[in-house]
Amino acid sequence: MKRRTFLRLLTLSGALSPWAPPLLAKGKKQRYKVAVIDLMILKRQKLSALPLAREIGADGLELDMGGLGDRPTFDNKLADPAIRTQYLDKAKELNLEICSLAMTGFYSQSFAKRDGIEKTVGDCIETMKQMGIKTAFLPMGVQGDLVKNPELRPQIIERLKSIAPMAEKAGVVIGIETALSAAEEVKLLDEVGSKAIQVYFNFSNALEAGRDVNEELKILGKNRICQIHCTDKDGVWLENNTRLDMKKVKATLDKMGWKGWLVIERSRDAANPRDVKGNFGANTRFMKSIFKMHKTQPL
Repeated sequence: MKRRTFLRLLTLSGALSPWAPPLLAKGKKQRYKVAVIDLMILKRQKLSALPLAREIGADGLELDMGGLGDRPTFDNKLADPAIRTQYLDKAKELNLEICSLAMTGFYSQSFAKRDGIEKTVGDCIETMKQMGIKTAFLPMGVQGDLVKNPELRPQIIERLKSIAPMAEKAGVVIGIETALSAAEEVKLLDEVGSKAIQVYFNFSNALEAGRDVNEELKILGKNRICQIHCTDKDGVWLENNTRLDMKKVKATLDKMGWKGWLVIERSRDAANPRDVKGNFGANTRFMKSIFKMHKTQPL
């Protein structure tokens, strides 16, 4: 008997009612989910980031790969199988998802010029494989700003092409953040030529450059955006941000057919920047009130 027919018969008989919500919800997930970042809630590579994320009200957590500095690779505690197990067990216990790994070390390092890039990114991909994480965040950072340093474009494209096969083989996506406009990012992705390299969109980058967030999203399209840092620079909470119309953003994403993780990075109250629960709790509640968490097919 087909599941739909079975459920209809149970409904007519009255037998379904006590168990209806779990049965009907099974196999479906939220269209949008909200996460916070262990680094930004002051818990970089600390297991206590998970219960704090749950207390904040998030659905998931973005984990950082650790510092980079002059090391050959990240200072990554998750390379230890015992620590990975602790994270995965605690996430399961708290009903949280680990939505992505972040290579924030590249904010201050040069992706275009640093030696051993395959090793560094490869370690992130290996951690993703071991933990079942499908998305990584790779910022081009200050030294890789292609607006200020357009001469680096060939090197960056070459290096993205070199790591793309690694990501493809592992079945993961590397989401890059650049200072480019959406139109220029489309050109860059076309030159790289791999679905394993996508854009990790950040509202703040578009706003700071005077670009329309909604138009940028439309130009990129749903298949080029792996995740979104739904944030602006620090100053006010998202709900008090007059230059970011979140209802309009949601309407744009709905129309695009995009679904995925909305990861809160900043938008902290300038008067209380270290009030982690206050800032990220308020922003999480606001995002959930706007995006309503509609049901859809699994992410």
